[in-house]
Amino acid sequence: MNRLLLTTLLTTALAVPAFADEAARPDNTPPEGFTALFNGKDLTNWKGNVPINQRKGTQDEIDKRQKAADAKTLPHWTVNDGVLSYDGKGDSLQTAKDYGDFELFIDWKIEEKGDSGIYLRGQPQVQVWDSDNSPGARGEDKGSGSGGLWNNPVPKGQDSKSVGKMPIKKADKKPGEWNTFRIIMKGDNVTVYLNGELVVDNKPLAPYKPFGFDRLPATGPIELQHHGDKLWFKNIYIKELK
Repeated sequence: MNRLLLTTLLTTALAVPAFADEAARPDNTPPEGFTALFNGKDLTNWKGNVPINQRKGTQDEIDKRQKAADAKTLPHWTVNDGVLSYDGKGDSLQTAKDYGDFELFIDWKIEEKGDSGIYLRGQPQVQVWDSDNSPGARGEDKGSGSGGLWNNPVPKGQDSKSVGKMPIKKADKKPGEWNTFRIIMKGDNVTVYLNGELVVDNKPLAPYKPFGFDRLPATGPIELQHHGDKLWFKNIYIKELK
């Protein structure tokens, strides 16, 4: 078989599970082998954002920090008709549990000029934004689309797509329409599908040095990033990989 044809068939096969039974399955009902991180009813499995680099001090200090984060964050994340909505006025939401290697499905929607991201192991981030209209999109960023590992540095002599900072292609739907991520994290490497299209192909997620990390932590929370914009999420499913 022609090598190019074989590669195309394999890529298509990998993308199929995200959509195979989507039409028939009710929202927030995980496919076989996956667990729903969002139950469509309330904020079970979620808590206010305490950055992973702030897990320091006594248990009492940590508990107080979490209580303050919950008070600041949780009132701004609400559930309506099976959709997790954010009003843009609080802070990021993170999972109550830490994860290492996993496969994640998540549906998201933004408004025009919207900006957000999905933190993996407490590290930024798989980019979510309206790259056509965002004030922060300049140069090659403009029109690049979502799904890139936005905080990955680009070494001299390399381009942003080769290190996963920018997606291979733009696969976003229009602002106001639902998009689906399929994110696979194994070791330090991340693969991202957006609406069934491969946009990041097995690239290392860089540790976030402003948090004090020189190496990617083995585990950490998944985070829905606050960037001051309204956001919507549903169908958040995870499968931990051994």
